[in-house]
Amino acid sequence: MGMWREGRAYPPGPAYLTPFGVGRTMRRDPLAFVSGLARDYGDSVLVRMGPVHFYMFFHPDAVKHVLQENHQNYVKGPIIGRVKVLIGEGLFTSEGSFWRRQRRLAQPAFHRDRIAGLVDTMVRCTAERLDGWAPRAAERTPFDVAEEMSALTLTIVGRALFGRDLSGEAAAAGRALGVTLEIAAERAMSYAVLPLAIPTARNRAFRRARRVLDDLVYQMIDARRQGGGEAGDLLSMLMAARDEETGEGMTRRQLRDEVMTFFLAGHETTAVALSWTWSLLANHSDVVERLRREVADALGTRSPTIADLPNLPLCRQVVEEAMRLYPPVWGVGRQALKEDTVGGYRIPAGAILSLSPWVTHRHSAIWADPDRFDPDRFAPDQVRSRPKHAYFPFSSGPRLCIGETFALVEAQIVVAMMMQRYALALPAGAMVVPEPHLTLRPRGGLPMILRPAGAPAAPRVARAG
Repeated sequence: MGMWREGRAYPPGPAYLTPFGVGRTMRRDPLAFVSGLARDYGDSVLVRMGPVHFYMFFHPDAVKHVLQENHQNYVKGPIIGRVKVLIGEGLFTSEGSFWRRQRRLAQPAFHRDRIAGLVDTMVRCTAERLDGWAPRAAERTPFDVAEEMSALTLTIVGRALFGRDLSGEAAAAGRALGVTLEIAAERAMSYAVLPLAIPTARNRAFRRARRVLDDLVYQMIDARRQGGGEAGDLLSMLMAARDEETGEGMTRRQLRDEVMTFFLAGHETTAVALSWTWSLLANHSDVVERLRREVADALGTRSPTIADLPNLPLCRQVVEEAMRLYPPVWGVGRQALKEDTVGGYRIPAGAILSLSPWVTHRHSAIWADPDRFDPDRFAPDQVRSRPKHAYFPFSSGPRLCIGETFALVEAQIVVAMMMQRYALALPAGAMVVPEPHLTLRPRGGLPMILRPAGAPAAPRVARAG
């Protein structure tokens, strides 16, 4: 039962004297914090921190209401606004008419027919990366697979969306990305933040890392402008776009914000999803054997094409199940523009709401044995039997990630090609722990041991989180 105060029903939840104590708790282990709220209070929770209140909703019906049914009442709000120090007014952070304009401009680059035309690029980039792994299979020494997935997906995004080979910049960009995501997440989850202009050690580190990413993005923009021509990729579309009323194109800064958004979101979430896929498969040899049989039957030893993807359903399902257990975007924030009712509770105008894929994806009323890795949950009959919004790793409604199909096709191809050549094992005694920043990365990377496909499997290892 909710509390009644000033004629409004409030969900149950904890109360704190100030935002600072609970802020430290949330930052220390935010996944345990939100899981504990769901366990202790149910599907609707109000966290009171002195004058600051925020609402959390975990049931799929509430997710559907906020993201789809009444989406026009919700904006991303001040928490996501703090991410603008990294990606500016890009498609992820912008709102209203500006967002709708930018979405219309970018949408053709992600049409299914265009993505089908990018499959060959995805295959070539993956083959090149896997070719470079051959010495590692002989060495049998751990290497950071999370870093490798980041480099691979960065190369794919660079060639497919921006017409540039970024493989040479992958290491430096990956390090800079790790720093910026970590510090941006700290700022998003803090009650009070210092302006970036104040030269603290963290602010200086953030500015240095952002400068590395800015330099790379501006190089891509300037090189395309100087080279001229129509490449037909996302960058060309953005540069050719003109405002319907003024006829003006995007400024250099606007282009930077959009390219930075796709540069980061376009490879980071897929890299994270693939990293968790390899981590989970390392402890599920039965699923690996099923994958190998599927790939052998559909492809033999040849590379996949767009026509092969329907015959590789398990290659996609393992990634979808990895994103259920370890959603790359583990929290979704919104702010109510007007008063609303969510989960049976009245929500005041201006309220901050949080939805949690981490919790909803493990909701015991919807997912049987929710902590178990089971890719068959994403067989078509299973998907049809449960609420759509029980699973929302790419968000939902009008703000559904524009790159969802691109990411899933890319991941399906990478899994299939890996199964043809290699197996990945975790070192004995390894603990894989999720670390929630803006995305849910494995803490400290993901050291794994590479062996040729068909070599003896490694023993099972422990997992945390």
